[in-house]
Amino acid sequence: MAGDPLFLVTAVACVAVLIILMIGVGGFAKGGEFNRKHANRIMRWRIGAQFIAVALILLFVWLRSGG
Repeated sequence: MAGDPLFLVTAVACVAVLIILMIGVGGFAKGGEFNRKHANRIMRWRIGAQFIAVALILLFVWLRSGG
């Protein structure tokens, strides 16, 4: 399974969501000007990346179940 290209793309998408989430949490914890300027933009990026990751997960499960 680790050699499957769709699995690797899905894993990269999940890691991207995690990185964006950590940037958002770090900015929120630190506060200040960065958080005021970029908090909503980071949240929108996370939601978009999360949508793509979930879609890839569903595609992976559907294709591997014989769909």
